[in-house]
Amino acid sequence: MTAVRGEQVRERTDWPRMGTLVSGQAVSLIGDSMLSIALSWSAVRLGGAGAVTLLMLCSTLPKAVMLLVGGAVADALGPRFTLLRTTSGRVVLLALGAVGVLVAESLPVLAVIAVVEGVLLGLGGPSFGTILPRLASGDDLLRANSGYSTVTRLAPILGAPLGAALIAVGHLWMAMAVVSLTCAVALACLAHVTRGMRARPDPARTPLLRRSLDGFRVLGRSTRLRRLFVSSFLIDFCFGWPLLAAVPLLAVERGWGVGAVGSVIAAFSGGALASTALGAAVAHRLPLFARLVVSGFVLAAALLAMAFAPDPVVLSAIAFGAGAASGFNGPATVTLFQAAAPPGQMGSAMAALALAGIGTAPFSAAVFGGLALLVGVQATWVTCGVIAFAGPVVGILALRTR
Repeated sequence: MTAVRGEQVRERTDWPRMGTLVSGQAVSLIGDSMLSIALSWSAVRLGGAGAVTLLMLCSTLPKAVMLLVGGAVADALGPRFTLLRTTSGRVVLLALGAVGVLVAESLPVLAVIAVVEGVLLGLGGPSFGTILPRLASGDDLLRANSGYSTVTRLAPILGAPLGAALIAVGHLWMAMAVVSLTCAVALACLAHVTRGMRARPDPARTPLLRRSLDGFRVLGRSTRLRRLFVSSFLIDFCFGWPLLAAVPLLAVERGWGVGAVGSVIAAFSGGALASTALGAAVAHRLPLFARLVVSGFVLAAALLAMAFAPDPVVLSAIAFGAGAASGFNGPATVTLFQAAAPPGQMGSAMAALALAGIGTAPFSAAVFGGLALLVGVQATWVTCGVIAFAGPVVGILALRTR
């Protein structure tokens, strides 16, 4: 082993620490899924389509902006410094938010909580993306990404129904209190896993503000990274609004109830869980074309079909298929991105990729949310499905580039 500013660079995969990392995030993400359902339904109840769009923008726009700074902070200060502070900040925010909602539940209160939450998640997200490459490499990194993706898909299966159950009896504050506790569990796990993980040397001592644009510079220098970014952006851009806003709106419009929202999201996550669990064992044996491109076309086709689902059962079944495709597509994109990104700018590179995912939400909410007000929810959903087919087409171009 060699040392880089106190950090041990391991020649083989550190599976025990990987297990702790994934376990802590599993608990945290289950809580996040509960909160997502509770907030979406509360927004629908408080102000309909306009309130849902507003809350999405309050959460995702600060997150997208802070991802740029978060990538620079991850490279300059290291994952431990950043994640311990942002995660502890979420613990405090959600605890105070639970009290605030208990006293006076209103759209402005939820908007303030969403803004601060978005800032903290944006700052911390890129740092988390730098941890896995420090613990694993090669085929083990692909398995690790598939394993982590399995957890991210399992969380909504457990969290969405719980969040729906809590909000069905009118207890948004309880959901926030629970998520504060799940964040505390993640904080304890991160404190252990990131011990000794510090920033990589930067002899040039590049200013933080300038480093915040490194993600775009990385994309500018690498055609493959740039095309992977565009492919991921197109798919996530088209999926953001349907899953986060259209499903709750359809549930209200057609009288399906909040349980339908939880069922659809849980079904999507269940399909993704099945494929990522399989991918953790055999994904490295599957052709990249199948994992990245074929899965992308299946995702787009499923999204288009969901627009015509006549009831929650059919919608959930199609969502399961879409989730299964995403369970191969997501880890393949992340692994290719990590392999092609410069190690010293991994945080900035992962921030750029996160912008192609999380960062699409405000644009998706603004574009498709506005379109839905003009042409309706179903017509807008169809538009999302058609545009999504461009994602795997760009994926083909990315695979042809070295």
